[in-house]
Amino acid sequence: MMVTRVNPPGLARPSGFSHAVVAEGSRVVFLAGQTGMDATGGIVGGGLVAQFEQALANLLAALEAAGGRPEQLASLTVYIVDMDDYRARARDVGAVWRRLVGRDYPAMAGIGVARLWDAEAVVEIQGYAVI
Repeated sequence: MMVTRVNPPGLARPSGFSHAVVAEGSRVVFLAGQTGMDATGGIVGGGLVAQFEQALANLLAALEAAGGRPEQLASLTVYIVDMDDYRARARDVGAVWRRLVGRDYPAMAGIGVARLWDAEAVVEIQGYAVI
């Protein structure tokens, strides 16, 4: 089995991780956790919905660079710093999802956490796709 690390130039340079990993043979793409980090390495402003949109766009960019499409997402985990805020903005988060991915959803989990690696980040999305 061959594993290829994929780090697209449109994302911030990773440190200690790869944005995507492609395993040849079964064609499963493991997608590293993505926050609302822009290409310069800064966390976008605008709150939870803006950060969710950037994080999801980052995840989809890594997936595309690995040869996948949004509909091939098999599982996602969303790590959430403020679960009450996330739930209050669920409709807006859902609208972002539908605009970027469509109406299909992979297996998902939302997990409340005390904080993320980047202290300014309020949401992180990781997952895998089968392509």
